[in-house]
Amino acid sequence: MLKAGIVGLPNVGKSTLFNALTRSRKAEAANYPFCTIDPNVGVVTVPDERAYVLQKIAKTNVVIPAAMEFVDIAGLVKGASQGEGLGNQFLANIRETDAIVHVVRCFEDGDILHTMGSVDPVRDIEVITTELILADLDSVTKRIEKTQKKAKSGDKDAQAEVALLERLKPHLNENKPANILPVTEEEKKLLNLFQLLSAKPVLYACNVAEGDLANAEQNPFVQKVAAFVKEHHDAAYVPISARIEAELIDLSPEEAKEFLKDLGVTDSGVSNLIRATYSLLGLQTYFTAGEKEVRAWTIRKGWKAPQAAGVIHTDFEKGFIKAEVVSYEDLVRLGSTAAAREAGKYRLEGKEYVFQDGDVALFRFNN
Repeated sequence: MLKAGIVGLPNVGKSTLFNALTRSRKAEAANYPFCTIDPNVGVVTVPDERAYVLQKIAKTNVVIPAAMEFVDIAGLVKGASQGEGLGNQFLANIRETDAIVHVVRCFEDGDILHTMGSVDPVRDIEVITTELILADLDSVTKRIEKTQKKAKSGDKDAQAEVALLERLKPHLNENKPANILPVTEEEKKLLNLFQLLSAKPVLYACNVAEGDLANAEQNPFVQKVAAFVKEHHDAAYVPISARIEAELIDLSPEEAKEFLKDLGVTDSGVSNLIRATYSLLGLQTYFTAGEKEVRAWTIRKGWKAPQAAGVIHTDFEKGFIKAEVVSYEDLVRLGSTAAAREAGKYRLEGKEYVFQDGDVALFRFNN
């Protein structure tokens, strides 16, 4: 299961957000730096109403949604790349994740101290980004030294690696993250091998006060983040209110809806954050739907039919014959599997078929 690491400066709402995402109180949330030291890990279901629409069509009581992992990583501070504030440990925790959700504080509150003395989300983003880049510069410099000998001896792979590293080093020296370096598909594979922190895809979670959520886009801090991350990181952002979410943990779904309605919103932003992170990881969903259950299966975008079948069982991939596929939209519009078949919307697809988000499938395979 792929993991997204929740990072940010201390006291920006990371642990509160983690608790909200996982509907738990696993992470200690307190008004002082480093209240999280060991990372907390939680499995989060991906909100997807399509599964419940398919449930009615399949006439089943069982729905199994897609899931992913979030990791609550302790607050990074300036100097983390040199070991400040347990920095080396925290950077190692980030290295083990597949994407980063960077929480930035977009609210004023005199009762919650800011480790840098004032609220400035763009400065906070730059502090964290710089620490990741400095750690990467160190890794890249060491890797160049290690690989140069092999490259000089004529090793083609080593030469390609050094060429990319030598293009990467000045890019990082300009305080630019590795994930915005223009690369070819081959270079992208190499870049993944380097396991650089700033090469990971990033989504920015703008943590706003309860009263600002209904008009989050008008929040001046959110506006600054939106402009900055688009220009400098080619990244997306999602406004959320970790404090509101924390209050929703103990409420029933009906009570939560009513609570949010009173605040003038339909969602605190966390559902959007989960879906955006799922997409950031390059993931999409297909479904199987029958009397036994409706189940959402997670695959990478671009996967072909045998790979998609393999997430159910490796035997499905090895013995793949055909996939019976109907799009979610067609199945819902026609109202039943039988009607979709009659309308010619159920298709038999072979090994080269690239699965689309929302496909509903049944696999034929040899044991």
